[in-house]
Amino acid sequence: MRTTGRLLGSGRTADVYEIDAAWVLRRDREGWGDATAEAAVMEHVRGHGFPVPGVRLATRTDLVMERLSGPTMLEAFGVGLLGPREAGVILAGLLRALHAVPARLSADPAVRVLHLDLHPDNVMLTPEGPKVIDWANTEEGPPGLDWGMSAVILAQVAVGGELHAEVAREALAAMLGDGTPGVTDAGLAEARRRRAANPTMSEAEVQVLGDAEELIRGLLPPQVLEP
Repeated sequence: MRTTGRLLGSGRTADVYEIDAAWVLRRDREGWGDATAEAAVMEHVRGHGFPVPGVRLATRTDLVMERLSGPTMLEAFGVGLLGPREAGVILAGLLRALHAVPARLSADPAVRVLHLDLHPDNVMLTPEGPKVIDWANTEEGPPGLDWGMSAVILAQVAVGGELHAEVAREALAAMLGDGTPGVTDAGLAEARRRRAANPTMSEAEVQVLGDAEELIRGLLPPQVLEP
């Protein structure tokens, strides 16, 4: 097991430790996820120009990756460095850019790399521009599922009465209103199902899923939602 340095932060399933000025170690707790598979996807999308941290080493539970400087989008909201509408536009642009990357494993042109957890706390605003972190949920599949997951995550916050509820609502509206969003009926339904089944969700977060879906559908023109 790799020796850890100073704890830099903790999420629902992992902790991030300092190695030195250039690298950090993210360690999954309780055997959650597969950092080796995650690293392979990160290097694949990075090779196609998508903004992610570089990876130096990966085992099943440990991921040594480039240390990024700058706040997350969520942190930037709190200090007035980023507005919610700008955040929504950035999220939409990142989703489009990711889905322009060919799948790593599938030969089906309709299948793309999906992040499946792309929200303001997983985008860091670095001096080089936004970079996407936390690829633990990544899969290959239809882009509509990725759009659905990002939309549902934002909508859960927007209807949940939390601190950033209004910010999340504005960011969601901007994300869905930026050009033609890739949300589909099937993707939205599957996103809601997955969020409900996610063991890291609290009971309160699961209970607002119906209201979250209603909000998303209300922000989209009817013709946008396709099977």
